[in-house]
Amino acid sequence: MILFKKAGDINTWLMKSRKAGKNIGFVPTMGALHQGHISLVQASKKAGSISVCSIFVNPAQFNDSKDFDNYPSTLEKDIDALEKAGCDILFLPSVTEMYPGGTYNAKTYNLGYLETVLEGKYRPGHFQGVCLVVHRLLNIIPADDLYLGQKDYQQCMVIKKLVEVEKMNTTIHICPTLRESGGLAMSSRNMRLTAEEKKQALKIYETLSFIKNNIKPGNLNQLKQNAVNNLAVAGFKVDYVEIADAGNLEIINEWDGHTKPVAVAAAFLGDVRLIDNLLLDAGD
Repeated sequence: MILFKKAGDINTWLMKSRKAGKNIGFVPTMGALHQGHISLVQASKKAGSISVCSIFVNPAQFNDSKDFDNYPSTLEKDIDALEKAGCDILFLPSVTEMYPGGTYNAKTYNLGYLETVLEGKYRPGHFQGVCLVVHRLLNIIPADDLYLGQKDYQQCMVIKKLVEVEKMNTTIHICPTLRESGGLAMSSRNMRLTAEEKKQALKIYETLSFIKNNIKPGNLNQLKQNAVNNLAVAGFKVDYVEIADAGNLEIINEWDGHTKPVAVAAAFLGDVRLIDNLLLDAGD
């Protein structure tokens, strides 16, 4: 695995590879890697691409400075895991390398409705920061294919919108959420949970499964309220539990039984904020 720290160096290397007819697959991360991240690298490898991974904890997407300060860092383990997975290139830039002119007066992206609901509502400015870093990364790394995990469902939709608005020649692949035993979605934030809290955190997946097992056409407000209550009783501070259109994330209060819905949740366990989602296939 080749490690690059400078944007110019990795871009030059990858452009040569591209001219030689090589396909480039890219997995952007903030480090603290788990098997979910590694599965994205493996998907890129399976496609026969040069597999590129970046590790950069992006300050522009944290609306809570404490959350940024507490974000876990396991760089040596990350490098070891990427080498074992057969990753070809690791990009490890500094903040000044990513944002040489700073982020003041940064570009604003038109994300429409996506920025007003769910994560957009509870983390104002978050998705602008996500777009800023992904746009910069895709200008540095000429990726043919971008691999993302479904766990960050809304973020995947935002990045799709970014690629569309900026007319980038990159194909997005959304790969299934990997889960720990019991159903807890793999997340870098899980490292901040105690063993007891990890057991408690299973309640999020159980609550989403409860929605999946009980959804039926008609009004969904009571089902959603029951789900919120389930998490609150289990000791969570709930930001939201919602059912939305899987295609555009518009909130569904009355379900016609045909629209494909997704159940989404965000809640705090102590000071750790966890998110998850579950597709609810129409007709299930």
